[in-house]
Amino acid sequence: MTKPVNLRQYRKAKARADKARVADVNRVVHGAPKAVRELEQARQDQAARALEAHRRTTHDGTSGFADGAPARDDGTE
Repeated sequence: MTKPVNLRQYRKAKARADKARVADVNRVVHGAPKAVRELEQARQDQAARALEAHRRTTHDGTSGFADGAPARDDGTE
């Protein structure tokens, strides 16, 4: 004779597997938590500010000096 099977355990295991599948889909749909998104955005903003602070010329083509002289392109300062 075969061993008796506890169907309750199988139903619970199937329910857990179904919930796990739904959770995986929801993770993809809803993305990262707000705190993680804000942290990543803050890091990108900080990197952009650091890059801009070390820029040799401004956006209008001047060197950024008080006299407004254009930046030199010959590599000298």
